[in-house]
Amino acid sequence: MAHIDAHAPGAFCWIELSTSDQQAGKHFYSSLFGWTANDSPMGNNEFYTMFQLEGRNAAAAYTLQKDEVAMGVPPHWNLYIAVESADESAAKAKELGGTVLFGPFDVMEHGRMAVVQDPTGAVFCMWESKAHPGIGIQGQANSLCWADLSTPDQEKAVPFYEGLFGYQISAPDNMGGYLHIMNGEEMIGGIQSKEGRNKFAPPHWLIYIMVEDCNAMTDKAKSLGANVHMGPVDMENVGWISVLADPQGAVFALFQPAPRS
Repeated sequence: MAHIDAHAPGAFCWIELSTSDQQAGKHFYSSLFGWTANDSPMGNNEFYTMFQLEGRNAAAAYTLQKDEVAMGVPPHWNLYIAVESADESAAKAKELGGTVLFGPFDVMEHGRMAVVQDPTGAVFCMWESKAHPGIGIQGQANSLCWADLSTPDQEKAVPFYEGLFGYQISAPDNMGGYLHIMNGEEMIGGIQSKEGRNKFAPPHWLIYIMVEDCNAMTDKAKSLGANVHMGPVDMENVGWISVLADPQGAVFALFQPAPRS
């Protein structure tokens, strides 16, 4: 169990559901993970939902914006990566071949952010923390534990993320082309192999939520209306994984770590 008050640059610091039905999303994730949902007004009769676990911020949700709907953006999870300066990091992302889709802009007193598309097409957010540091709980069941980049072009993605965040990205033994992402001394995620990813999916970041029992939680998600895209699969010496889509179509993964020997 870990309560977190600040995130190092390069850390996955926040996750945010962008959905077509915010009330349904609140019900699904609160029922599945035991998250408490708290709404804050955003104007225009819109609300921003903060999900909490043990009284600590764990995730958030909002309704897809009209411009997103107009562009055909489906329900999805946004991944935020901590930076010291949103402006400097956005400029660096451009230099490295990325596209700044929105920002940098201030989010009231909470922080400053930018939305970036990497050179292969995957979108993520950069977060310069002010009043809102991000996720306040990790390392336990029902909290964010990992994220994978799904892209058909590892060769183009690796230098972009290494150059932007200082990651060390390497291929571990016997993982079939899967790459591990190290942020300093911490292993935080990976890049799926070209053969291992869903070739029909556009480039994207996939979030993983840690669970105590992947099989039981996958069944529970199905009973709440989720669709199972993969698994549960037993990855030897790694753990159990399943990939799901919530009732509105946002994709996420569950991860049950293998027992430590």
